[in-house]
Amino acid sequence: MAGETLKAMEWKKVKSLGNLSRHNGPLNKAAVTEVQFGPMRLHQDQLQVLLVFAKEDSQSNGFCWACEKAGFKYNIARTPETALESFLDKHHQIIIIDHRNSRNFDAEALCRSIRATKPSENVVVIAVVRRQSDRDEASIMPLICAGFTRRYVENPNIMTCYNELIQLEYGEVLAQFKLRACNSLFTTLEKSQEAIEITSEDHIIQYVNPTFESMMGYQKDELVGKDLTEVPINEKKSDFLDTINSCIKTGKEWEGVYYTKNKHGDNIHQNVKVIPVFGHRGKIRHYVSISRPCNDNNKVEKQCERVQAESQTDIQTCRHKDRRKGSLDVRSTTSRGSDGSSQRRHSSMARIHSMTIEAPITKVINIINAAQENSPMPVAEALDRVLEILRTTELYSPQLGTKDEDPHTNDLVGGLMTDGLRRLSGNEYIFSAKQVHPVSGHLISSLSLTDIPPRIAQVMDNEEDWEFDIFELEAATHKRPLVYLGLKIFARFGVCSFLNCSEATLRSWLHVIESNYHSSNAYHNSTHSADVLHATAYFLCKERVKQSLDPIDEVAALIAATVHDVDHPGRTNSFLCNAGSELAILYNDTAVLESHHAALAFQITTRDDKCNIFKNMERNEYRTLRQAIIDMVLATEMTKHFEHVNKFVNSINKPLAAVEETVGSIGEDDSVKNVLTSPENRILIKRMLIKCADISNPCRALQQCIEWAGRISEEYFAQTDEEKRQGLPVVMPVFDRHTCSIPKSQISFVDYFITDMFDAWDAFADLPNLMQHLDNNFKYWKGLDEKQLKTLRPPTE
Repeated sequence: MAGETLKAMEWKKVKSLGNLSRHNGPLNKAAVTEVQFGPMRLHQDQLQVLLVFAKEDSQSNGFCWACEKAGFKYNIARTPETALESFLDKHHQIIIIDHRNSRNFDAEALCRSIRATKPSENVVVIAVVRRQSDRDEASIMPLICAGFTRRYVENPNIMTCYNELIQLEYGEVLAQFKLRACNSLFTTLEKSQEAIEITSEDHIIQYVNPTFESMMGYQKDELVGKDLTEVPINEKKSDFLDTINSCIKTGKEWEGVYYTKNKHGDNIHQNVKVIPVFGHRGKIRHYVSISRPCNDNNKVEKQCERVQAESQTDIQTCRHKDRRKGSLDVRSTTSRGSDGSSQRRHSSMARIHSMTIEAPITKVINIINAAQENSPMPVAEALDRVLEILRTTELYSPQLGTKDEDPHTNDLVGGLMTDGLRRLSGNEYIFSAKQVHPVSGHLISSLSLTDIPPRIAQVMDNEEDWEFDIFELEAATHKRPLVYLGLKIFARFGVCSFLNCSEATLRSWLHVIESNYHSSNAYHNSTHSADVLHATAYFLCKERVKQSLDPIDEVAALIAATVHDVDHPGRTNSFLCNAGSELAILYNDTAVLESHHAALAFQITTRDDKCNIFKNMERNEYRTLRQAIIDMVLATEMTKHFEHVNKFVNSINKPLAAVEETVGSIGEDDSVKNVLTSPENRILIKRMLIKCADISNPCRALQQCIEWAGRISEEYFAQTDEEKRQGLPVVMPVFDRHTCSIPKSQISFVDYFITDMFDAWDAFADLPNLMQHLDNNFKYWKGLDEKQLKTLRPPTE
């Protein structure tokens, strides 16, 4: 003991303390820590420190012990050459360089050499300097200029060294770690297909991505540092900025459409969203502007032409091209089976990835998916969480546009997807809710599943088949098909057993529901309800649907199909809003009819025990069933058509396709079950099911399709006549009975609403017969249109 030097004794003490620290739980740090950076959760590996000291001394030993105590890995280098070599190999987050004695090596020259390497961008470099008297205190600027982050005045005390490292970890190192994570975000911005511009709080441009450069015709250097008003983007830019500022100064986003001018003076019609970004002290520090041209159909068409030219397979799978203007049909590159059905279904799934109903949020998801491919695991996991959030919130409504400015499509969009124009005159059409029909016992007493008249029973023999003819049943039942078909389908699905109600109660309920459909309507009558009920039951029997839904979902779907248009007045929501009807006022011009159908269905069901099919249900189960029915009825509203289809494609079709490609056998993977049975996705499946059932007419056999087309056209003609008589805005001018081309209206409806939706549904449920009918019917309407015929059928010989 007496022979040991003081230095050896001190280092022995240091090592013993270091060993002790490794066994003290509170002093140990996890090798990997999580860091929250805005919405991102980052994983930081164990810190690595490079100590550059020419010789061992108490200062270098102090930092060695401090690294052990803090749980950091460290390396020691004695020369500038070995220091640089070690850094390029290990990529340390902290470098501590001895700057006390220039005779050993030039510390500032070494720092400059390290800073000249690419990995040093986010490294913290510390200079250890001698302690000086106040009179001899030197400027820190030479160190800053050399690339040092900060200086450390020599102090070998082991706790001082430890505290310095901990301050660095939670200060400069953490800040640099977050900056390094920003690279993935900037990569996403650089690859984005939407134009992105970031400005300061004073509207000075600080960043534009390549898409913005391409769209506006400017180079980045021409824009960065300029005031927004200096760039000729909008003729009334100052007024425009004032309008935006008035909205976002309260922290709200601004979204709108306006015309811009690029560098060459060309007009560009843009959809724009401006988002304020808050920083220090809650003040707005930046604005992020995201924009895209309103029309990019030409680009899509060119893409389709290129794909078609690449392979003869494209010609076979682009069979829908004529009825999908601007749509892109992607060839099927692989197949899970050798049979034609499997190939067709895979081709249908492939087309999902190129649907023209892509909303802005869909593009964001695609960008994130692309960014994930080359991202480190922590970033990829963070982006997974982003995708999960995006797929479970209401972000899927596209900005609507029409295809090729087709007047029939314009009118269908205006008539079906808006809540009407404001009244243009003083005339007001009061549309009163009609009296609810009570249950009439003597009419229903003879109706039972066991004693249905033979002719009606014979017509319903094939009701499980898609080729079932609802019009034969309508004729056999004297326009009361819903009660009979409802009794048979509900019995097949065991609805009475599930609801714990008698068949007599179900008969009464079906009768009162059918009584509240208007037989005077050309289209929206009980035959349409029965048709939708039949399609719903057919879809519920498809294998993929059965894997997804529970019994309560099936019962909800059948009831929703039965009541989804009850008390429909034969007029659209737009008409009711323009006419100032009582229903429009009651429901604030929002989903007027759908809200009325759902509310009335429960009113007439629960007001009389004779027809109350829910009366024996347990309270919580009833509430669950009721919510599911309401959600499905509201899903039939056309204003949210593209939202529902987009969410179905991105949350169900595409994840299933990804699993199918990686696993090969789709029925054997647990991840498929997770996709199919998650609560959010079951809701999407039910919505898609009733939407497809509701507008499945173009997928019926040709003669049924023609009959339905004639009926809906007559109902729209009657509405146009009514609008003209009442002096109301005519929301669908092309549906004038004297000038309308029914083939053109059907072509537009199929092209804009049906094709993409049934491609998605077919990819999920496997419906080759429906898709074949859709093709045949479209060719029929196309043939009539090419002959310039406007009628339902060609003239007889």
